[in-house]
Amino acid sequence: MVAEQLRARGIRDERLLAAMEEIPRHRFIPASLASRSYEDGPLPIGEGQTISQPYIVAEMTEALRLSGTEKVLEIGTGSGYQTAILCRLAREVVTVERIASLLKGAGKILPELELENVRFRVGDGTMGVPEEAPFDRIIVTAASPDVPAPLFEQLAEGGIMVIPVGARWEQDLLRVRKEGGKPRKDLLGACRFVPLIGQCGFHD
Repeated sequence: MVAEQLRARGIRDERLLAAMEEIPRHRFIPASLASRSYEDGPLPIGEGQTISQPYIVAEMTEALRLSGTEKVLEIGTGSGYQTAILCRLAREVVTVERIASLLKGAGKILPELELENVRFRVGDGTMGVPEEAPFDRIIVTAASPDVPAPLFEQLAEGGIMVIPVGARWEQDLLRVRKEGGKPRKDLLGACRFVPLIGQCGFHD
């Protein structure tokens, strides 16, 4: 997976590549799909949600430009795989998931992998976690119609947010920097994510 799907497509962050080589992706996949854990594509994880394609996980994480000192907010815990990668690369992670059963599963697996620099929250991810702000980095793993204002407010000055923005079925992956309190957006490419449900996202 790392050699053929990540390095071959231009992922260069060696810390990230090492983390994705070490984190057992199959632990985050339903048992019935375990044989497909390292395929080049997303997989269903229940509750209408998916675990992202390995390359997308790598692309979004690399775009955060993590050095290991950052406090990261993740919106959309899902299976917990992206969370695990973040835990290896950042100082601390706060992750929010609206579906309690998914959060419970992730909350069980990560300690078993000795990844404990994370705090879990159940709730509306579009509202962020204001009591924990500011965040050096924010990663949103579901599609939003726009950059949710509460999340941008909780991003530290000079911080980076990576988020898919667009319609329900097709989006642009953006890197948003906070410069002088204003967003500077860079287009990373086209993508397709499940919708971000919430007050400042799509409505269920």
